[in-house]
Amino acid sequence: MADFQAILDEEFEVLESIFPDELEKLTDTQVRIRVEPEEEVTGHPLTVALVVSYPPSYPDVIPELGLEEIDAELGELRDGEADEVVKQLNIVAEESLGMAMTFSLATAAREALSALIVARRVREKEEDDARTKAYEEAEAAKTKGTPVTREAYEKWRQAFMKELSERRTKNEEERVRALGAKEREDVRRKQARQSGRQLFETSKVSATSDEALYEDGEAVDMSQYTREERDRARWGSEEEATVKLEDSDDE
Repeated sequence: MADFQAILDEEFEVLESIFPDELEKLTDTQVRIRVEPEEEVTGHPLTVALVVSYPPSYPDVIPELGLEEIDAELGELRDGEADEVVKQLNIVAEESLGMAMTFSLATAAREALSALIVARRVREKEEDDARTKAYEEAEAAKTKGTPVTREAYEKWRQAFMKELSERRTKNEEERVRALGAKEREDVRRKQARQSGRQLFETSKVSATSDEALYEDGEAVDMSQYTREERDRARWGSEEEATVKLEDSDDE
């Protein structure tokens, strides 16, 4: 026992010179050392305490190791991280059996904390990338339209024309209801009349033919007239038919 304590006292003396502010002697066989990562990383604080408890057969056996959080502002260990660090320290201790190993354990703890921070940053980046990808895919799905095909366009066109017709009919009905009785009657009479084009087509005179028109029951050779003159003659016949129909209605 005396030899064991002498070995510890000698090691503690060395540790106090190396870690004057970090070392805290808890008992004759237990110390706590403040450990922080080798390099400070902004936004990722992680300073903890390494607790070493020495068994009587030390240094021929591995001491009992543990990690304790010091303060929330100095960082907190996440699930499984403390066990992972202790596992790595035990490997170092196994390689150092038979000699003073506390300094080596404290150095290995610093390296392990640095590795923890790197692993955290990698995971955080992967999570950020996954969230960004999910967001972009969701936004793309919102803006992605249905591929236009002839069938899809025709279906849309028919639905649109039907909606447009219904809307016009509704607007016209509302307009007519707002009129007085006489005005509503005039509207109904006008709607009941055939248009000039309808009269023209009913008389079996083609609205697009450039070969002939009929006047007083006789065929007229239109080939001797210009296109403009033929058009005027055709639409003049239509207007005349419309006027005659309106005169007969007035009578």
